[in-house]
Amino acid sequence: MQLNNRPYPDWHEGLTIRGVMEHMRFTWPKLVVKVNGQLVWPEEYDTVVLKEDDDLQIIHLLGGG
Repeated sequence: MQLNNRPYPDWHEGLTIRGVMEHMRFTWPKLVVKVNGQLVWPEEYDTVVLKEDDDLQIIHLLGGG
């Protein structure tokens, strides 16, 4: 599995987006998450199970003015 264009070494059967976020300590309140280019909403983070060949993108939103 790829996480942000890098190999994710801790993939295992049943791994969810939430599991990756907890392992990587992603706590930023504004995140954009995509699996294989498809947007995933926050209420789905616990239910989307990742496959070994998935491409996961977790992007921190920053704003300024």
